[in-house]
Amino acid sequence: MVDKDSALIQKKLQTELEHYKAAQKDFNKLVQQRQLLDGQLNENKNVLEELNILKTENKVYKLYGPVLVRQDLEECRQNVGKRIEYINKELKRCQDTLVTLEKKQDKHRENLQKLQQQYQVAIAMK
Repeated sequence: MVDKDSALIQKKLQTELEHYKAAQKDFNKLVQQRQLLDGQLNENKNVLEELNILKTENKVYKLYGPVLVRQDLEECRQNVGKRIEYINKELKRCQDTLVTLEKKQDKHRENLQKLQQQYQVAIAMK
């Protein structure tokens, strides 16, 4: 009877551990994505600062593959501004998901602790 109980608890413990590891993996992947977005945001802010220094008579070129194509300065500013806006939205979404995953990890951690205690009690009662 006790062996069946401890085996059942051990199985639940293993399942919960797998869920916890999966949540950790998702969390780490999202942290890397957020770091990438942070880098892109900083890069685009620097580009916008450089574009704002330019005067309307300055020429701006964009690299398309091996070719430089002339671009309108105001259009470039708008494009970079929209890109910054998009990256900010992605960062917010990423941060919200990280908070959710953190809560999920905490729940799994609590469940693991409870199951470990139950398992120890079941083993002690043998």
